[in-house]
Amino acid sequence: MSAPAAARGPAALELRGVHKHFGRTAVVRGATLLVHPGERMALIGPNGAGKSTLFNLIGGALRPTRGEILLHGKPITGLAPQRIYRRGLARSFQVSRLFDRLSAFENLRCATLWSLGYGYAFWRRLARAHDANARAEALLDQLGLLQRRDELAMNLSYAEQRALEIGITIAGGAGVILLDEPTAGMNRSETARFVTLIRRMTEGRTLIVVEHDMGVVFDLADRVAVLVHGEVIACGPPQVVRADARVQQAYLGAALAAGLSAEGG
Repeated sequence: MSAPAAARGPAALELRGVHKHFGRTAVVRGATLLVHPGERMALIGPNGAGKSTLFNLIGGALRPTRGEILLHGKPITGLAPQRIYRRGLARSFQVSRLFDRLSAFENLRCATLWSLGYGYAFWRRLARAHDANARAEALLDQLGLLQRRDELAMNLSYAEQRALEIGITIAGGAGVILLDEPTAGMNRSETARFVTLIRRMTEGRTLIVVEHDMGVVFDLADRVAVLVHGEVIACGPPQVVRADARVQQAYLGAALAAGLSAEGG
């Protein structure tokens, strides 16, 4: 595991009784969760469980109806996404959000500029942005995309685009990373390589990932949180959650759980 058994200090991310209603419809109902610094947490649940809504609440795209969200012990409830980003939390999206007509290098350089203090006038000083250029080059190397440096994002393969998005997400130096279904649409070999990439690129950071591929979940996560009808019904190490009768009934199903147990030995 990447996280210590007994983490000290404030949680990297904490949700306290978070609710979100759309009119009379309750989508998130009292979600409570604590993520330790440096651990990898997977958030799973059936379709309609509220996972995307919860991610939007954490990232600031939505404001909770009630409840509190803390980042490193400090409240971020209701802050705008850019303010949350500046406090050290970044997220990727299920649908790629690249600048299609910029190169892989230019996409990464754009992502680093704000964190290096260039602000909204960065376009005036790109020729002197040596620090941003160096960081973008280093990220390309870590992502295995150095040979694709000058290729337009729109011409990259799907797996390369997803890798580039991982790089963009961490380019600003955020310590808490949210990934929304990072392996969606990949074949088995691409998924295996991508899990290795995620491990390498998020080393030393806190990771919360929404993922439907149970193989990825049980391979990558230190702990798994299960969201059903907007509530966290179980949270713990993968092997404990896998054996939880409530999880089997609500989501995995006894047959699937048995198959995963056999697969994991």
